[in-house]
Amino acid sequence: MLPDDKGVESLARQIKMTGRAYPLFDIAQMILQKPERHTVAFSVKKDAEGKTVQPMFVCALDDTLWLSEDEAIAHVLRKHFTTFYQPERTATEPPKGKYTFVAQCGMSGVVLGPPNYHDYQNQLRKLHSERFSRLPFEVFKARVKIVRDEEVVKKWIDDQSWKTDYLCLNLPEPLRLNSMEAVEKHFRETHKENIIKPVESHTLTGAAARALRCSELVRLVRNVWEDQRRFPLQIATALSQQFAGHGLQFFKVNKTRTHVSVARPHYLDMAATPVSEGVKRIVEFIDSNAGSNRRKLVESLAPSPPPPPISVTPTDGQAAPPPPADEPTAEQTAVISDLHWLIHQGHVIEFANGLLETAKKPLPKPPRPEPKAVEEAVAPVPDSQAAAVTEPVPDVPVAEPVADIAAPAPASPTPPGNLAEPAAPEGVPVDETPAPAAAQEAAPPAPSEETNPAATADHEAVAPSAPLPEAGPSGS
Repeated sequence: MLPDDKGVESLARQIKMTGRAYPLFDIAQMILQKPERHTVAFSVKKDAEGKTVQPMFVCALDDTLWLSEDEAIAHVLRKHFTTFYQPERTATEPPKGKYTFVAQCGMSGVVLGPPNYHDYQNQLRKLHSERFSRLPFEVFKARVKIVRDEEVVKKWIDDQSWKTDYLCLNLPEPLRLNSMEAVEKHFRETHKENIIKPVESHTLTGAAARALRCSELVRLVRNVWEDQRRFPLQIATALSQQFAGHGLQFFKVNKTRTHVSVARPHYLDMAATPVSEGVKRIVEFIDSNAGSNRRKLVESLAPSPPPPPISVTPTDGQAAPPPPADEPTAEQTAVISDLHWLIHQGHVIEFANGLLETAKKPLPKPPRPEPKAVEEAVAPVPDSQAAAVTEPVPDVPVAEPVADIAAPAPASPTPPGNLAEPAAPEGVPVDETPAPAAAQEAAPPAPSEETNPAATADHEAVAPSAPLPEAGPSGS
């Protein structure tokens, strides 16, 4: 199961627009719940000799998938019969003799005719092969019952008083067939190669995969869907690759839940980096007000002016309608612009539930140990070769090769406050207060892995190319 490309493109566009960080596995669950948001890719397996273990066939008329050629042909003759053949009924002589009872299938209700009728055994075998082939013939035969109803007997006699022929369509010369067996044989010889095609892989939409008619494939799709619903690793891995192709970044919150956003967390050292007073006020406000959101930030740093008083018309005494909502003030626009820059640089994280948090300062890494030089002993020169030596061989110290020792990961500090994990959005919401276009153009691009080595203890960077393991299906 894979995310739909167009749906992922739309999600990536809205994540860039809002700048919020969303849990990757929550987005995967949202995609999995909507059949129109994902596709299902089928592929065959092969043995050690390269032979297909289970063949797969696709019907070119309706893009349905089947595991046997016979099932695909039966589907075409059942659902698309009129595309190739036209049935014509002509009157014929009714069965001779007097019949007071007929045999009827106890499972399907099909009337087979009197047991002493000459065509009874053919009809019995035909019904078993077409509809109940998985049931043993003796068990199927035991469920046939005798019906003495006059109306049922009369209906069978009327049906036998007509003969059905099948006129072949889409042929240069007219051809008439007198039975369904002849129709199936003609279809196999004439149309099968163009309509039923063997394939090694095939992709269906989520809705088409749920509408499959092959029972084994339906069971397979259901099992995979249930498995992914518990832990959507397939879709999350594909999402990480597709989102990375759109320039999005990944990080982990408290080393548990993978999030996707426009930038990875990047600590802003205001003591070493010159920033504007507005940026400094935003960072200080978020650090000192745990659980704050965008609206609270803007209202605290740039409060809205009080609304004008409601005027009452002197004629009818009714209150005038309230004035329309005012546009953001110049101070609020400046705060929103600075917040937009901080978010797209990774200095501030805005989660899916609207909570704001600053990127934490990374812990210093311990220094790498110095390699120890070891002198290699030089073998003495034999007396027999002393004459050939014109210069003395000095003792050369040789440094022993030292394996690369990765620096241990820094210990995780205590997370600032009890920050609730953002809930999974039903759709990726668009920010209620979009940043001005000028601020968006002025924002520099998100830092890459090379320029952002500071993977903080609370927000750990994640490489999008590798599979993204989670702590568990719940993400805890």
